[in-house]
Amino acid sequence: MSYLIVLPHIQVENANAISGLTYGFPGITHFLGFTHALSRNVQRSHGLSFNGCGVVCHKHQVQAHRASERGDYYFSLTRIPLTKEAKTAPFNEEGRMHMTVTLFIECEGSILHGDAGARELEQHLQSLCVTQRLAGGTVTSMKPVRVMTLPQNGDELQNVTRREMYRALPGFALVDRSELLAQHVAERRAQDPQVEMIDAWLDFSTITYRAGQQEEGSAQWQYQPKPAKGYLVPLMVGFTPISPLYAAGDVVRTRDTTSPFRFVEAAYGVGEWRSPHRVTDIHQLIWRYPVSTEHYICSHAKPLQEADLTEQDHSDF
Repeated sequence: MSYLIVLPHIQVENANAISGLTYGFPGITHFLGFTHALSRNVQRSHGLSFNGCGVVCHKHQVQAHRASERGDYYFSLTRIPLTKEAKTAPFNEEGRMHMTVTLFIECEGSILHGDAGARELEQHLQSLCVTQRLAGGTVTSMKPVRVMTLPQNGDELQNVTRREMYRALPGFALVDRSELLAQHVAERRAQDPQVEMIDAWLDFSTITYRAGQQEEGSAQWQYQPKPAKGYLVPLMVGFTPISPLYAAGDVVRTRDTTSPFRFVEAAYGVGEWRSPHRVTDIHQLIWRYPVSTEHYICSHAKPLQEADLTEQDHSDF
């Protein structure tokens, strides 16, 4: 049976505002990591598993400032304590932010004892969430957790989605729009076969002006719109491997010596901040870890089932 778990208005202090090359909001892997940590706990205590989560941001405040209206932004940093030798420690620049988010978690399993079991799970998650780190930040408070059955009927699912999305207002939901990036790459390569993926990605992530018709030695600068409409933003969506998959213990000084190991680097896509009232199906909001042998990319697609994996696929995990 499927359930929907809502963690409403989680207030987080000093979350990580930098994810790879992107800045201003944590990567989606931070939220899926938080969901995975909760899933491992409730799997032991309740026999449930969390398969993905959706993110709605209500407030955000990046800890940065700039000296003038047109100047560059600088992070507001703090000096860390002295070393054991009473010397000044190296100063590592960190990007931090405060934020308030609501998480919608997709849950699989069976909750025992009906409504009483659901209320007990809500209390368990309420106490558990405030002890976890979210995107490296500290959870200071949150509203009461809600657990509900996720209907399979289309009309009932739409009603649940509408009710929960209106509860999430005001705010913006983060949805995957990486298909726009693939489309834009194809369009640019039709004009220039030498165009690379990063060239198309930068079209979504940069503010571009071009000089128009010149008059008397001065240029008329014109803003160039993004390749598609919407509140589109660059987004870190997972990792891509840069090495073979090593057997457990082959690579020294790894934190987990019982699992296979692989070196990876950040992978990027395009996301959209969308008003929750425009989300008509809760599954349009849920980010998941798809099972992939080539890339570890988060998306809205459901993971492959065990029967869909070939013998070669299993050898890579």
